[in-house]
Amino acid sequence: MRIFDPHIHMTSRTTDDYRAMYAAGVRAVVEPSFWLGQPRTSPESFLDYFDALLGFEPFRAAQYGIAHHCTIALNPKEANDPRCLPVLEELPRYLLKDGVVAVGEIGYDSMTPAEDTALAAQLELAAEHGLPALVHTPHRDKLAGLRRTLDVVAESQLPAGRVLLDHLNETTVKEAKDSGAWLGFSVYPDTKMDEHRMVAVLKEYGLDRVLVNSAADWGNSDPLKTRQVADAMLAAGFGEDDVDQVLWRNPVAFYGLSGRLVLEPAKPAALHEGNSLLRGGE
Repeated sequence: MRIFDPHIHMTSRTTDDYRAMYAAGVRAVVEPSFWLGQPRTSPESFLDYFDALLGFEPFRAAQYGIAHHCTIALNPKEANDPRCLPVLEELPRYLLKDGVVAVGEIGYDSMTPAEDTALAAQLELAAEHGLPALVHTPHRDKLAGLRRTLDVVAESQLPAGRVLLDHLNETTVKEAKDSGAWLGFSVYPDTKMDEHRMVAVLKEYGLDRVLVNSAADWGNSDPLKTRQVADAMLAAGFGEDDVDQVLWRNPVAFYGLSGRLVLEPAKPAALHEGNSLLRGGE
């Protein structure tokens, strides 16, 4: 079984997670840039973070046989902080880099006017750079947030077929599917979707344009939830090809729209005297 986790925050995970993910079948991941749990106080802190997503994290993933890509953006929560807004001017130079396969996470947190502006601006950046967009639908007032998102997408130059609407659930899946966008579902231990609800959605709405992720981050989350969805699909009567479509071919197809997807991890560099990580730019 091969698994592509299309939304996981490996910055918050340990090397034990990488090892367990590989054993479970995970061979590729996309790490969206996101809020780190504490407010950033300047655009420069974003730039250090983006550099880590493009350098250190792919190196770390490659040591465990996993191909790592990222998405780059000003996230919705910090779009409300004037101290962070200048990072929008820095995004174009990052969106040119090979490891960036989408603009994201963008979208809504509290559905403020500032979030409207940031979402519209970054959809235009995606269109200008020929990249798809990963859109975060809000955790509160989810259906209203989805509809507001779809309105902004419709006003942009980016076609809905190049947009992944993430964090969907049973209340939003139909309208999201009808829009022509790709459908993302985050499977968590306690909140969002679980693997059994995910199987029910797949039975009702089908497998086309559906991506399933663990969205594992600093909170109570599980980087093996993608494998648990795969096992639940098989137990519910789906075939191995169905699992491969949802857990591999669909994310490959979506992020492949960037033209930058490389599914073979970089060969790990030689380590110094058995150290698990190189240091000092060696």
